[in-house]
Amino acid sequence: MVSAHGSPGETAILVVDDDRKIVELVALYLRKEGFRVLQAYDGASAIELARAERPALAILDLMLPGVNGLVVCKTIQREQRVPVIMLTARSTEEDRLRGLDLGADDYVVKPFSPRELVSRVRAVLRRTLPAPEAGNGQATLDLDPLHIDVQGHTARVGDRPVELTPTEFRLLLALARAPGAVFSRQQLIDRVFDQDFEGYERNIDVHVMNLRRKLNLPPTAPLAIKTVYGVGYKFEVAP
Repeated sequence: MVSAHGSPGETAILVVDDDRKIVELVALYLRKEGFRVLQAYDGASAIELARAERPALAILDLMLPGVNGLVVCKTIQREQRVPVIMLTARSTEEDRLRGLDLGADDYVVKPFSPRELVSRVRAVLRRTLPAPEAGNGQATLDLDPLHIDVQGHTARVGDRPVELTPTEFRLLLALARAPGAVFSRQQLIDRVFDQDFEGYERNIDVHVMNLRRKLNLPPTAPLAIKTVYGVGYKFEVAP
């Protein structure tokens, strides 16, 4: 079952949970902040609504009847690159990192404050929507064979498009803007996430791992994301 409320001009947020009380509570707070809310209570309906309405962001519970949240997350990110905030009842670090490994941009542990969740929504939207100064004025970055369209938020290796989440794209851009510079995990968090981000430095490790896998650069390529042990990461470009 799905539903949508609000005027067409408002930013649409998809809220998915099989607990209707949670969906209604989150929707209430989001509407107070001027968002248009799309509501779904199972995975299949969430995918259907995302395709029809193209939300700016999805708030997604992983434990859903029918099509589980993992499949929903992968599907909507593959089709639309929609940023995702995951809702989880588990609070261990490994569970949170697993959520990020699935492509989530942020996570909130149940029980949660609706106001905090709205704050997270705004933070994710700020860092995933293109910024006027993106790329330091550059429309593209060309580091053969990697091509980054800064304004379009897309990347390709040679002729192969690379499907990145908004957070993965911002991480790639932060590294590629300063080839050879070594960034600590905290420095990358400062550049990729919003200032009110509360998480583990290991979150960056998961995003780097996913980024490397998706780029799939051959060993002979003149560039690579290198680990600088005891420090962090750098984007290495051969002379």
